[in-house]
Amino acid sequence: MQIGLTIKNIADELNLFRARVITAYYLIIVLSLMLIAQLTRLQIFEHEHFQTLSRDNRVKLTPIVPDRGFIFDRHGVVLAKNTPSYSLEVVPEDVPDIEAMLREMAGIIDIDEGDKNRFMRLLGRTYRFQSIPLKHRLTEVEVARFSVNRHRFPGVDIQARLTRDYPQGAMGVHAVGYVGRINEQELTQLDPVDYRGTNYIGKTGVEQAYENLLHGDVGYQHVEINAQGRTLRVLSGTPPVPGTDLYLTIDASLQAVAEAALKEEKGAVVAIEPTSGDILALVSMPGFDPNPFVRGIKEDAYRILRTSPKQPLFNRALLGQYPPGSTIKPFIGLAGLERNPNLIRHRMWCSGWYSLKDDKRIYRDWKRDGHGQMNLHRAIVRSCDVYFYQLALALGIDDLRDSLIRFGFGQTTGVDLVGEMSGLMPSRAWKRANRKEEWFPGETLITGIGQGFTLATPLQLAVATATLATRGMRFAPRIVDRLIKPTGEEIIVPPVRAGTITVSDEASWTQITDAMIGVVHEVGGTARGVGIGCTYPMAGKTGTVQVISLDPDEEYKREELDKKLHDHGLFIAFAPANKPRIAVSVVVENGGNGSQSAAPIARTILDHYLLGSEAPAIGDHSDR
Repeated sequence: MQIGLTIKNIADELNLFRARVITAYYLIIVLSLMLIAQLTRLQIFEHEHFQTLSRDNRVKLTPIVPDRGFIFDRHGVVLAKNTPSYSLEVVPEDVPDIEAMLREMAGIIDIDEGDKNRFMRLLGRTYRFQSIPLKHRLTEVEVARFSVNRHRFPGVDIQARLTRDYPQGAMGVHAVGYVGRINEQELTQLDPVDYRGTNYIGKTGVEQAYENLLHGDVGYQHVEINAQGRTLRVLSGTPPVPGTDLYLTIDASLQAVAEAALKEEKGAVVAIEPTSGDILALVSMPGFDPNPFVRGIKEDAYRILRTSPKQPLFNRALLGQYPPGSTIKPFIGLAGLERNPNLIRHRMWCSGWYSLKDDKRIYRDWKRDGHGQMNLHRAIVRSCDVYFYQLALALGIDDLRDSLIRFGFGQTTGVDLVGEMSGLMPSRAWKRANRKEEWFPGETLITGIGQGFTLATPLQLAVATATLATRGMRFAPRIVDRLIKPTGEEIIVPPVRAGTITVSDEASWTQITDAMIGVVHEVGGTARGVGIGCTYPMAGKTGTVQVISLDPDEEYKREELDKKLHDHGLFIAFAPANKPRIAVSVVVENGGNGSQSAAPIARTILDHYLLGSEAPAIGDHSDR
């Protein structure tokens, strides 16, 4: 039996070993070079980048929201302020599972469907790195419960914030406005730097118009945080600049009196200081409490406000456009005097109706059996429609329009608020452009009594009345009187002259004013009832506007109509007539005759302003 032996080749094995060692040696060198190159890139060329990333793991840049400026009335009554409150807030990018977080959180804090739905809507509109409130105004018990369970909810924390508060509630809401959550559309229009960390923005009124001043400038701070996101210490920062405080021209006491005088009626009141354009009261009724809008109004509550037939969200003083009715007659009378100075002596007979030549249509007077012998003074005092049918026809629609726009009709007033309507002062050109029709003479007649296409806002009526009171000095209405900067600097907002109306004979002003005084103080004046016992001379004019059209032979029977079909009642006035301090316009929707519905409200307002009659208590004064 032969046994084979395998003899190792020592030389070959040695060469193989050397080759493996050399390969490993070069591999180590290559890997070492790669490591050195990578370290060089990280430590030298990209040092700043990775240092920043490292720092961001422990240092966070957080915005500091500025305190919003306060809003006061002209005497220092607080209309809008900030109050501290606690809110539960979520930073979405730091929360692993939003749905799971919401389920677990519901076992600790009472979160209703409204809170959850609002949070989910905001989640889709807001950047994921921004804090989103889940629930506002936590109670002390809720704060304590969450604090114990804080470790279970990364990305969720309690924030102490200043929340907007309106201590007067619904009083003055359409003038002051309110703040609400920033929506998706507003996010695209706002500067993300200025508004980082800010959740609220002015939505209406002064809050909206003066947003840039009220908001202030955002601050920043670098804070050191731990792995759970809790702040350990503040490293550096830039303090925020608080918003500017605003003092309005509004007199809160007068505002409260005007709102109380309207009671449950729908309508508007605007009171203006004739010699400056200061808005003393801007009322739209009914109103609403703005505070729920700050916290996030419940869907059901908002739906009730939005769908209410009384339209509490609608600012009638700025946006309501009404036929001015007979309140326009003094202005047309002045236009007539400009055209014909002898008009003051002109007389005509009112039989209760008027008709155009070759026209079978009858244009009725409000007094069906007529007023008898009329001149301009008596026509204004007794509000004779037939007289003004003829006067309007003599002037013609284009001259009529040119005369009235000087008082601000058919154009915005220039008020320092957002969104006012311009009303409408028609003309031949307007009808041709907008209705593709020619102008008819009958339309001139009804324009002469403030109906037809003619529309005016309560603010326009107040401005026009103030211009009449000052004998042609027209001021742009303003609602902000002065600003108080965070430094304490006071800036007065000066009156703005919007125009001057000149007349060929200054006596024309006196003649129109005397007729308006007669409306209130003469026997037979349409507002004689409110003039009884009045200790100062008041100049006024009533107006009644049909809501439904009637045939010439049809009689208006208020008691047979639904309330919403009743006439609108209007009244304009200024006082004292010899040295005006206040001008006012009142519109009562479906209030009926202006002398019965609107004029008493104006008298209440004038009495309070001029005589200091008793007013509802107004609280919350501040020395800020």
